[in-house]
Amino acid sequence: MKSFTVPVVYRSPLISAIKHKRKQDDKMKKDFSPTLLDFGPLQIFLARHFGFCYGVENAIEIAFRTVEENPGKRIFLLSEMIHNPFVNEDLLKRGVCFMMDTKGNQLVPFEMLSPDDIVIIPAFGTTLEIETKLRSTGIQIEKYDTTCPFVEKVWNRSEQIAEKGYSVVVHGKPSHEETRATFSHSGAHTPTVVVNDMTEAVELGRYITGEKNPAEFYNEFKNRHTSGFDVTKDLGRIGVVNQTTMLASDTQAIADYLKQIIKDHFKLNEQSIGERFADTRDTLCYATLDNQSAVTGMLQQEADLAIVVGGRNSSNTSHLVELCEEKLPTHFIRSEEDLLSGAELLEFNWRTKEEKKINNYLPGHKPVRILVTSGASCPDAMVEGVIRRLLEFYPDAKEFEEVSKIWE
Repeated sequence: MKSFTVPVVYRSPLISAIKHKRKQDDKMKKDFSPTLLDFGPLQIFLARHFGFCYGVENAIEIAFRTVEENPGKRIFLLSEMIHNPFVNEDLLKRGVCFMMDTKGNQLVPFEMLSPDDIVIIPAFGTTLEIETKLRSTGIQIEKYDTTCPFVEKVWNRSEQIAEKGYSVVVHGKPSHEETRATFSHSGAHTPTVVVNDMTEAVELGRYITGEKNPAEFYNEFKNRHTSGFDVTKDLGRIGVVNQTTMLASDTQAIADYLKQIIKDHFKLNEQSIGERFADTRDTLCYATLDNQSAVTGMLQQEADLAIVVGGRNSSNTSHLVELCEEKLPTHFIRSEEDLLSGAELLEFNWRTKEEKKINNYLPGHKPVRILVTSGASCPDAMVEGVIRRLLEFYPDAKEFEEVSKIWE
């Protein structure tokens, strides 16, 4: 796979060495057990896969290269390039301006742009409407488009099944940039509707079977279906794609559920189900799936707590937290700065969107076993920073450099 040039400050020599060794020993990626960093009284278990994915590294390389190669030019990002505050702050310090916030609210009017300006499209992609606006201003969007290839794969698959007469059901968070982009690209080719979770998928299924009044659909899924969507016929042939950062297991469960609804309602067998339900399993993002599988493997390890590092508005990170919470106490932090002391940390509740201080998060016994992972937009250097910070609370632990030598 292609390697990318990203700022060295985002790298961790230790974690790079660990990832390289694990990759060499497990080329087929069948081993999802964590990596032990044994500091004596503190034992850190690192997930098999975590941190920057292909799409994120690609976006970072393009963005920073664009800044370096265009001194004096006005450079804009449509919105946050990735959902990590430290990477985005780094770009802002280099003079890049954000045109919109993550919800799509305008910060810089399109009317302020000129053909000489540069506009970088973030890894999530953008809508066809915004692409048209940029082109009408004379902006060359192709040259600075960092849309993740796996997001584009979802768009392409949507177009392919649209050509065969299927409508598209998008599993994603309706307000997320990627979902808005996927909805736009899919909706240009076929009737499209967005479902946030299984609860909404169940309700959608009731429209397929005719259990619910079709008129209710337009209120229940308001602003989440394409114009002219006909609930009485557009749900008769469907395919399910997803926002690539959602839980892969959730997307598969929604697809399986709707497939069964279609199968039962139209009295189809396994051989004929393809007439009304498109197979889109190939649209699941490998990196999201690997990171989530690595968390599942990591959770087989007996531990006291888990720490997940990433941006608070990072969808894929929140899903890693969700998985860990099913097994043991889990703390969602942005960086080592949220580890206020050995007795107190600042964590983020991804459900309520609130931060709170947690006391006595480290148990009194030794050794303390901590599972650690991070989201796809989190630099490895930040994970190393968390490990080093935790070590400060155990003065009798082995030095970081001593344990690092094992991986040299």
